[in-house]
Amino acid sequence: MSSVSRVERSRLTSVYERGLERCRQGDWQDGLVDLAWLAERAGRGDVPALCYSYLGYGLAHQKGQVKRGLKLCKHAVKLEFYQPECYVNLAQTALLSKRHRHLAALAVLDGLQIDADHPELVELSHRLGVRRPPVLSFLSRKNFLNRFLGWFRHQIKPGGPRNQGDQPLSESSGSG
Repeated sequence: MSSVSRVERSRLTSVYERGLERCRQGDWQDGLVDLAWLAERAGRGDVPALCYSYLGYGLAHQKGQVKRGLKLCKHAVKLEFYQPECYVNLAQTALLSKRHRHLAALAVLDGLQIDADHPELVELSHRLGVRRPPVLSFLSRKNFLNRFLGWFRHQIKPGGPRNQGDQPLSESSGSG
């Protein structure tokens, strides 16, 4: 928003915040009007990634424009790859089409690499049944070695199941 006055920049910011809040609260019709106005009014480099992200998901969800929505959501992820909410919107947009379920799973995995505790990404991961990649990628997921190493990785994962009992692995059970 560098090519506009301070007053205009303030107006654009308030429209952006209002549009984003409306979308987050489920008022997609008014939120999309605000975000579309902002995307047209501001210079291309001046539009925040979340604007494209919510605009993309909203167009796909509300108007059935999945292809256009995916394009906008992917653009948002390219602009701000560190923004977990962009991955949420990309995954949700991809889920609107059965053909793009794999893209949704990849978006969730990528988002979880940015923020492993993001509640919406974690929920989407459970809903999709996203699995971690095999430990040894050059072997089949069903290979005995991959199955064993995957089981072992799950056992030692922080917060995961423990060996017999609730003792942390670092403590010894014997005296000595």
